[in-house]
Amino acid sequence: MSAFPHLLSPLDLGFTTLRNRVVMGSMHTGLEDRFWNYPKLARYFAERAKGGVGLIITGGIAMNRRAWLAPGAGTLNHSTDVINHRRVTDAVHEHGGKIAMQLLHAGRYSYHPLSVSASAVKSPINPFKPRELSEADIRETIDDYARSAELARRAGYDGVEVMGSEGYLLSQFLCRRVNRRTDGWGGDIQGRMRLPVEVVHAVRRAAGRDFLIVFRLSLLDLVEGGNTWPEIEATGVALEAAGVDVLNTGIGWHEARVPTIVTSVPRATFREVTARMKRAVRIPVVASNRINTPEVAEEILASGDADLVSMARPLLADAEFVNKAAAGKPESINTCIACNQACLDHAFAMKRVSCLVNPRACRETELVFVRASTPKRIAVVGAGMAGLSCATVAAERGHDVTLFEAADAIGGQFRMAAAVPGKEEFRETIRFFHHEVARTGVTLKLGHRARSADLAEGFDEVVIATGVVPRVPRIPGIDHPKVLSYAALLGEKRPVGAKVAVIGAGGIGIDVCEYLLHEPNASIEAWCADWGVDLASTTEGGLVAPTHAAPRRSVWLLQRKPARNMGTGPGRTTGWVHRLVLKRAGVQMLGGVEYLRIDDAGLHIRHDGSVKVLEVDHVISCAGQESVRDLAAADPRFHVIGGADVAAELDAKRAIAQGAELGARL
Repeated sequence: MSAFPHLLSPLDLGFTTLRNRVVMGSMHTGLEDRFWNYPKLARYFAERAKGGVGLIITGGIAMNRRAWLAPGAGTLNHSTDVINHRRVTDAVHEHGGKIAMQLLHAGRYSYHPLSVSASAVKSPINPFKPRELSEADIRETIDDYARSAELARRAGYDGVEVMGSEGYLLSQFLCRRVNRRTDGWGGDIQGRMRLPVEVVHAVRRAAGRDFLIVFRLSLLDLVEGGNTWPEIEATGVALEAAGVDVLNTGIGWHEARVPTIVTSVPRATFREVTARMKRAVRIPVVASNRINTPEVAEEILASGDADLVSMARPLLADAEFVNKAAAGKPESINTCIACNQACLDHAFAMKRVSCLVNPRACRETELVFVRASTPKRIAVVGAGMAGLSCATVAAERGHDVTLFEAADAIGGQFRMAAAVPGKEEFRETIRFFHHEVARTGVTLKLGHRARSADLAEGFDEVVIATGVVPRVPRIPGIDHPKVLSYAALLGEKRPVGAKVAVIGAGGIGIDVCEYLLHEPNASIEAWCADWGVDLASTTEGGLVAPTHAAPRRSVWLLQRKPARNMGTGPGRTTGWVHRLVLKRAGVQMLGGVEYLRIDDAGLHIRHDGSVKVLEVDHVISCAGQESVRDLAAADPRFHVIGGADVAAELDAKRAIAQGAELGARL
């Protein structure tokens, strides 16, 4: 019997059957926006269909130009568009999967001057103020939804998902936060839900009864002026009556100051709201957000909290997620760690999406691992992310790979990151590479510091992935006993006192602060209290006054650069979370600092023209890194990758991609 019987059971919707309960949730990749990228998009979805996903939902596709997220965004509003979309649907159907196209109208989130909304209320995350839609505009918009759905059916899609969550147009109509109208499209919830309901009616009439309609409804807005639960429930019931087949869970608006999908959010935090909606409607409901393992998904389904589970980024991380779960091998899954660095950070920068732990994501036609025609003996020195990536890809291709690691465990700098509260998920990547080293037959030599003699002969190729060491800043007294490097703190777990100064405010400095301030493995209850989230939605938007746990230490975060640049190391979609956490914990952040000396009294600095002494117990140095490449040689057999190549921030995204690319070439 399967270890995941509920996850892998089919779902009969009457006119169609999904082969299992796994939904690949919508996520924009950037490939949707240019017709010449549709062969790549088809391959990307085909691999997930081949990997066993029951239902795939595409990234958002606009139904008219005003709906665009950005100029030139993916659109389906003309019969000529059908040809490109047919490539995608044919590729998915070839592998037995089903696919729905997401209909997305960005509303006031549109990054162009044609943006429109329920009312002329500017978004705090967009420079463009929208124009209020007129009655005629609304009718035209409804017709455009229907037209696009009819074209989607002609293109071979099994259905559509109407995006009514995350603060896009239909959310803007649903909530008082944006909808200030006094006509029949505003006012109480019956008026505010009118547009979403009429869109569903129009889509059903245009596409027919035997066409899947999923509606993604925000079950928790997490913004002031958001809906209460009675309003959300009434909307869900009305959407069911209008013809929706499946209700998908949306959580939060993009402008919300509450994180919903970053790695520090506990797994399955929002299942409770999905379970509440499931009790209110008769149609299947989908649980979403921070569900990244088959074990968690199975438990949600087995408990009756949902009928399906949506996983977007986990299917970026591993296209074979479902097949591996079905084979009873969950340990072989390359787990999404919710870092956002190559997915959402890329999407919001309008770059092609990929995945930190799987650089092949959205590059399936470009980064191809073919069997080597002539197997080689390859030495890889360093079992950090770059070395592990290169070694396992090369071994997968049939090469004989020996991996040297001076430490007694693999992972390198990633092991330090996994020690930071809120980044516990990073251990999953190390676990995955443990599995891959064994599966691909890499010869692993732990506790073996490679010497030149080890590499002198017998290897056709040598990969130097020896990483970095912390840079020692030139500060008088830097060798004082109270000074520790970030590596000594995170890697060796050295004890520190109650008052700590952190030198360097990049990503590592922020991680160190969080390590000093908080306990690991926060519970859902503690996380909700800390961020002021009311899962019962008894208040507007599900927001209540937060109650923050007392920080474990007093911390100063310092940098030489001006204060306006503090904390810019983390990515766009996660950096604000870390900076807000530090601010709430009372971290004193000082920019434009000159370091004078360190002695028994503490850290002496000059700031704003004044000399000050920070009377701290310890000083943690996060002042950058230096590459370790002493084994590199001017020999064409030698290749330098990862931190040994570029001593930047702890950039695992670049390291894993660089390792995989080299492993594919050797």
